[in-house]
Amino acid sequence: MPHAQETHNTIIGYIMWLLGGIVGYHRFYYGKPVSGVIWLLTLGLAGIGWLIDLFLVPGMNREANAKYTGGEVDYTAAWILMLFLGFFGAHRFYMGKIGTGILWLLTLGLFGLGLIYDLCTLNTQVQETNNTRASTAPA
Repeated sequence: MPHAQETHNTIIGYIMWLLGGIVGYHRFYYGKPVSGVIWLLTLGLAGIGWLIDLFLVPGMNREANAKYTGGEVDYTAAWILMLFLGFFGAHRFYMGKIGTGILWLLTLGLFGLGLIYDLCTLNTQVQETNNTRASTAPA
């Protein structure tokens, strides 16, 4: 049963597949860090997996929408910020993580290693941020 609010977007998934799919960016976006790392290390399984994903993106989108809950922080916005401005911590500032945002800004994403961590955990970070904000919001 899908959540009332979509957390991920099929069109954005296809754009991420097109721009960074060969290194698995769309798989990270949809909360599949293990296969994302495999795509990253094998260039989309030598391009074959990347092509097959053309047909798998809608299913990955449905799975992500069922797995994650929406909230104040938008998953897609966080992922787009990380894609284009991740080295500067823009996605962390967006989530309200000012301290680590400054750290990312000063160290270019902890010299790139922090970005690998964020690739694998950004959906969880957004979900935790949304859950925290929802639980502390006045009734």
